[in-house]
Amino acid sequence: SHQRTVWAHRMNALFALGRFGWFCADFVRATTRRPPPIARSIEEAWRIGVRSLPILFIIACFVGTNLALQGYMAFEPLGGQHLVGMFVGLAGIRELAPIIAASMVAAKAGTEMASQVAVMRIQEEVDALEVMAVNPHWYLVTPRLLGILLVLPALTLISMVAMVGSAAAVAVYQLGLNGQHFTEMVASTMTMAEIGYGVLKSLLFGTIICLVSCYCGYYSKPGPEGVGAATNSAVVCAAVTCVMLNYLVSEMVYG
Repeated sequence: SHQRTVWAHRMNALFALGRFGWFCADFVRATTRRPPPIARSIEEAWRIGVRSLPILFIIACFVGTNLALQGYMAFEPLGGQHLVGMFVGLAGIRELAPIIAASMVAAKAGTEMASQVAVMRIQEEVDALEVMAVNPHWYLVTPRLLGILLVLPALTLISMVAMVGSAAAVAVYQLGLNGQHFTEMVASTMTMAEIGYGVLKSLLFGTIICLVSCYCGYYSKPGPEGVGAATNSAVVCAAVTCVMLNYLVSEMVYG
């Protein structure tokens, strides 16, 4: 009985993975056949960016202060306090800023995407789009994907600036480090290449968040329980996939 349950879970996972692949393929076909809805894409970008910015800015600031403090405590016994700026640059710019921005967008915008599409599914609005000869993948997914791809790189850059700025404030005014030396250490790691890698990660994360969230909502089960399950699955799957993808990209770039 236990072995049957394990195999059933494995088959369900494979079925969901295959269905997600078909969902992405249908989306690509629908998007390439018609021009994107620019007005709705800009509206989605505004909604995603404005609603995610305040909480992202607060979290990025406190992550930056914690990086400076923990880096100082780790390097002080070794006499390497001057390396705190490099530590903040490497940890914050390379890894934390893109993944924090993606996590906040997944928690805020991804859940909203999944719930909206799920409600449309259970109210048969998706079927109505098909009856009106409007491709639901083009109508539901395309503007959301373009919107998130427009704002997530900007949110990632803002989180980088907020993280480094808050870390500098703590390093200089609380820990007593030299501000010019801290800035030079950060600048040695905060190169255009590193910023470009962060933007590239944000584009990959944004694509994953949108497709996973819309997929979970598109195949939602009926009723409020189905909407709740779709929303929960969207944020969990998107967050886990982004973390795994972050490791793979870092391994390819820096490994």
